[in-house]
Amino acid sequence: MRSDGIPKPTFVDTPEKLNKMTQALMNEPLVAVDTESNSLYAYQEQVCLIQFSIPKQDFLLDPLAISDLSVLAPLFSSPQIEKIFHAAEYDLIMLDHDFGFKFANLFDTMMAARILGWKAVGLGSILKDQFSIEVEKKYQRADWGRRPLPHEMLNYAQLDTHYLIPLRARLKEELEKNNRWALATEDFQRACHVTVNNQEHNGTDCLRINGARDLTPQQLAVLQELCIYRDQIAHSTNRPLFKVINNNTLYSIAESCPRTMAELETIRGFSHKQARWLGRGLLSAIQRGLQSPPPRIPHKPRPSDDYLQRVDKLRQWRKKTGHTMGVESDVVLPKDLLYQLADENPQNRAQIDEILEVVPWRREKFSEQLSSLLLKSR
Repeated sequence: MRSDGIPKPTFVDTPEKLNKMTQALMNEPLVAVDTESNSLYAYQEQVCLIQFSIPKQDFLLDPLAISDLSVLAPLFSSPQIEKIFHAAEYDLIMLDHDFGFKFANLFDTMMAARILGWKAVGLGSILKDQFSIEVEKKYQRADWGRRPLPHEMLNYAQLDTHYLIPLRARLKEELEKNNRWALATEDFQRACHVTVNNQEHNGTDCLRINGARDLTPQQLAVLQELCIYRDQIAHSTNRPLFKVINNNTLYSIAESCPRTMAELETIRGFSHKQARWLGRGLLSAIQRGLQSPPPRIPHKPRPSDDYLQRVDKLRQWRKKTGHTMGVESDVVLPKDLLYQLADENPQNRAQIDEILEVVPWRREKFSEQLSSLLLKSR
């Protein structure tokens, strides 16, 4: 038993323990889930811990100790077992990316809280408000790839799922009481369909750095070479890009194109430690860039004025509607559907209904208003 009265979790680090845990989970209608990854500490982030909770037991699964987690696939894809997450999107992306899991029947407690109009929707805030539990926030940025994991981190990880099942019960009751359960259900269903970027890293793409398009062609060529060099160093040392050199500093180097170590050391934000470690490589990358053609900048045609007007109308409408409902505007109309309506420019109510087919609660609630908004000027 922990000092706070919570039973100690079961640590799962062998195939035998994994099979036993999976059998227990598959016999439950509700399973709480969370993950911890090492995005702040590794070149390619990975899932380093998976937490599960059922009413009488918590599990901490070490995926770094077990090579094959495919036995869990039926759990995540089962329409009969509800998986409860808090802020599910990142967890689902990582579970799909690392293990190929697919998902059905989710309940996202943060999503539910937002649909109810709760102001503080972080798990720490909710646990404090609903269960008088204080969570140590410093472990949110901890290195979950380290082994062995200290007891303090394991205790923190357990709390991420321990209270999700009773929290889900409270949220569902409130959603039903406020006639928003159908709205939540359609968002939970949409959350099951995650999109994983197959491109492992975009660290070599200089156009992802803020301000890159404002550089001269030659400065942009230098920035491209600097990005390639940084990515190579990050990969070889297994560090995230920003822990090699951050984007702002890389941009400043490309902008000034220093030719000597002394000039390089005058760049704001560039430390003496970085100069000793990276200086020669950066100067070589600058020279390559000065002798290279700039990368091709993809041309993005400017959206039409009519399209921009539709986007503005929809944004203003959902902001006003959100204020009336007491929720953030994207709860009223998710961003992807807003842009789809603006882009497809529906010509009649039937076309609006077709776009909103994936969100039946919103279609019934807002189709008439959207028709009036988008069609009345024709």
